[in-house]
Amino acid sequence: MDSRELAAVTIASTGAMVAAKHFRTDLDVASKSSQIDPVTEADRRTQRQIVSVIESAFPNDAIVAEEADARKTLPEHGDAWVVDPIDGTLNYSRGMSEWVTSVAVVEDGSPVAGVNVAPALDERYVATADSVERDATPLSVSETDDPAGALVASTLRLETADHRTFGRLADATIEHLGEFRRMGSAQLTLSLVASGAFDAAIGFDPDPDPWDTVAGVYQVRQAGGTVTDRRGERWEPDSSGFVASNGRLHEEALAVARETLE
Repeated sequence: MDSRELAAVTIASTGAMVAAKHFRTDLDVASKSSQIDPVTEADRRTQRQIVSVIESAFPNDAIVAEEADARKTLPEHGDAWVVDPIDGTLNYSRGMSEWVTSVAVVEDGSPVAGVNVAPALDERYVATADSVERDATPLSVSETDDPAGALVASTLRLETADHRTFGRLADATIEHLGEFRRMGSAQLTLSLVASGAFDAAIGFDPDPDPWDTVAGVYQVRQAGGTVTDRRGERWEPDSSGFVASNGRLHEEALAVARETLE
């Protein structure tokens, strides 16, 4: 691993420690776009910690981050960091364990490292150019090839989606693929596709944010999976949705996505 790849692991882990320190404590919770899109002081403190370390170690790198006045779009050229201090803040604010601190490193628009740390689950997912691991154990996507046996997740954000779209996605998944889940953390969901726990994940977002997807998408690809946009074209950080899968079930997952949006 190069210096930024190594630093990403340390920085994400250190940030996650800040978030974990405040987990299940009496935190003020404010709303952003809606009552189910919260932000806590832990989000802000965790991001400040992460950004401070990056700025000190790599002062010329761009930083794209969710909270406050940080940059919101990836540069086309140069080195950049993508930070989500707590992905799954609603879960976090309710005392649920399914949330991660996410850090990705991007060079000239392409990810080269993605780290998702889930301290409440005692798990750390790390993808670099050479490997993808959970707690130092190598990962690969599942080998499921029977659609009826698939376990599929959605990262559809209900505050930005027509609730009927979510219902159609659930119906189509259960009819054509198998079981359906929603974790409440897009990054954790993608890490679970990379680990083989989920066979596929489907997400739609008309206004995508790179901190919700970049690290996890890189993990899925490094674990041997396939990630496209909902039309089957190569996924990019500004794609308005994704289909991530083990590759064996990708056409079936794409068909579900298309049926949902008809």
